[in-house]
Amino acid sequence: MILYYNLPEKIKNTIQLSGGERIYYAVPFDVDREAGWVNESYLVVTTKKIIVIREGEAGPVYEIKDCTMAKAEPRIGGGLLIICHNGIDKIVVHYSAKHLTRYAYIARGINILISGRDEEVESREYETTCPKCGCAMPGTKNCPKCSKEGGFLKSFVRMAKPYKKDFFGIFILMILAAVTTLLNPELQKHLINDVLKGDGGMKKALAFLAMMFSLSVGIVIVNILKSNASAKLGAKISADLRSKLFKKYQELPISFINDRRPGELLNRITGDTMYIRMFMEDVFCNLFAVLFIFIWDVIFMMVLNFKLSLITFLFVPVAVFITMAFRKTVNRIFRLQFRKNDDVSSDLQDVLSGMRVVKTYGKEKVEAERFKRLSDEYARINMRNETFWAVFSPIMQLIMGLGVLAVVLFGGRDVLIGDMTPGELYQFVTYTQLLFQYISWMNRLPLQLAQLSACLDRVNDILAQDVETQDEAAVSDVKIKGEITFDHATFGYKSYQPVIEDINLTVKPGEMIGIVGASGAGKSTLINLLMGLYEVDDGRLLVDGKDIKTIRSRSYHSQIGVVLQETFLFSGTILDNIRFSKPDATYEEVIQVAKLANAHDFISDTPNGYNTYVGEKGYSLSGGERQRIAIARALLTDPRLLILDEATASLDTESEYMIQKALARLTNGKTTFAIAHRLSTLKNADRIMVIDKHHIAEIGSHEELMEQKGIYYRLQMAQRS
Repeated sequence: MILYYNLPEKIKNTIQLSGGERIYYAVPFDVDREAGWVNESYLVVTTKKIIVIREGEAGPVYEIKDCTMAKAEPRIGGGLLIICHNGIDKIVVHYSAKHLTRYAYIARGINILISGRDEEVESREYETTCPKCGCAMPGTKNCPKCSKEGGFLKSFVRMAKPYKKDFFGIFILMILAAVTTLLNPELQKHLINDVLKGDGGMKKALAFLAMMFSLSVGIVIVNILKSNASAKLGAKISADLRSKLFKKYQELPISFINDRRPGELLNRITGDTMYIRMFMEDVFCNLFAVLFIFIWDVIFMMVLNFKLSLITFLFVPVAVFITMAFRKTVNRIFRLQFRKNDDVSSDLQDVLSGMRVVKTYGKEKVEAERFKRLSDEYARINMRNETFWAVFSPIMQLIMGLGVLAVVLFGGRDVLIGDMTPGELYQFVTYTQLLFQYISWMNRLPLQLAQLSACLDRVNDILAQDVETQDEAAVSDVKIKGEITFDHATFGYKSYQPVIEDINLTVKPGEMIGIVGASGAGKSTLINLLMGLYEVDDGRLLVDGKDIKTIRSRSYHSQIGVVLQETFLFSGTILDNIRFSKPDATYEEVIQVAKLANAHDFISDTPNGYNTYVGEKGYSLSGGERQRIAIARALLTDPRLLILDEATASLDTESEYMIQKALARLTNGKTTFAIAHRLSTLKNADRIMVIDKHHIAEIGSHEELMEQKGIYYRLQMAQRS
């Protein structure tokens, strides 16, 4: 994606375009070697020229026909755009880190122009200000301010929308609970005034007591129903969110998963959804009932005694003010608590996964101390948070206690002078206690809402991630024959740092290509592109002449087989692991591919044969055994395209021999890409490709490359030595 900015008019006037010439790119830069930070400075690339405009003034102009290369070179805190002009490397512009991605794309676009492939250059015109809010847009199509998912309320409404009927039922139960709670003080008033003080007799007293008992039983029944319904709804929402998150993890690109810590991702799907369930069970089930009681409680108090109500309400603003004053603090400290919890979970996940390495190097004590430091830090934050709340809550209770004391003082005087009856005073005190009780409950609400908000934000952070789904109208199922073409393919895990650049290669169906090169040259990156884990940034990857983007992903992946150096087996049986690539395979098919992979004999020797449980990652098996199971798994789908990444590395001679025999059967008639550092394993390859400095440095048969006496020859000589 290339960004084209609408240039200010005074900048446009400095650009002179010849007939037919048009602007491809116009982007800002913000650093100058001498002046430091600069404003109103742009790099403009047209069909013929590269123009530098510095501080609104026209600067150097470079003819594209005189250039042979352009590159965006990352540096600490920024980068440089460098071109080779008339055989001399020249720094065109400096830019800060926020422009790294943009200039990486522009460098590639300039190289396309230099090569004469103008039709492949893409430009998009974006506004520099947001049409909605008018804020500056730092090189992105969507304004960060306007594109946010919304606040807490919107997030909660989005979560609750699919469960409208359940929420409505709980809401009705909350209203019933509130009504029954508010009726009790009224009955208590009549019991005191009409029976105890008015000498109403035993019969009338029993009638009032019976009504109060019935009302209490009703409150209990309604609360049980309300709590039960809220618990079921919380469990349902939590389960649905877990399913959505897990499905989203499956859909997200591998780059997103690699950039996140395992413990963090695990917490989103377990801890955060669990707190949402707990909030529904413990908080939401009372929320509207409390609000309803609070509102009507205030109305009843004002009707009963307006003067006493005003005295009581003097204490409410104080409580509200203190609560609001600490609201941001509450949000901040609990978000920090969640982040530290992620750190602890991630560290625990790493140590448990790498326990064999820890024990091998005798680092149990070191890892225990490191985990203790993280755990102690998490505990310290927890204690600080709870200390804050332990101080905050009693202060609020003191304020509310003073309010009740004021009511008893002034209300008792009114009873003595005859302005209130004892029953009315008791009723008013009960309403006051209810008022302060629910204010106290609502004082904890910011804490609970802050925790819920943090959980919803973390869940929505995953669910709101963009997933590049294939347009079903633009893709189709294809029966792969095996012709693979890299057409000027460029890719980098960080777009401003290409790992492979301008790769051109055509592989015929059934051909075996060996890939060699130094670590970091881009061998595994080519494999990742072939596996469809990433898409090329520039150029194309063609399968049988069709862009891989036009092939339905499920169809493509069902026709490729992969055997990696680090074989991953799932916790389960050997049968389950082989069947992973084809779940509906018959038992006979599994045995057949196991024999082809030279795995049947050792599987038969295990205690339970194909039903032997292999444990997490298959560590109960040897490396060679795991590798042969992986080969059987790849064979089961009879793939047309086969990818081998160091499939025989780090194995003993006998295991390597068995796997080589299995691979010979596996690769027969299939288009194969094989990475190997042990060059002897590529002796059967039709062609060998040497990757060096992100490009194809050499390609040819073993004999041809040895005759060239280049990189491949030197690698062979080094290994023989």
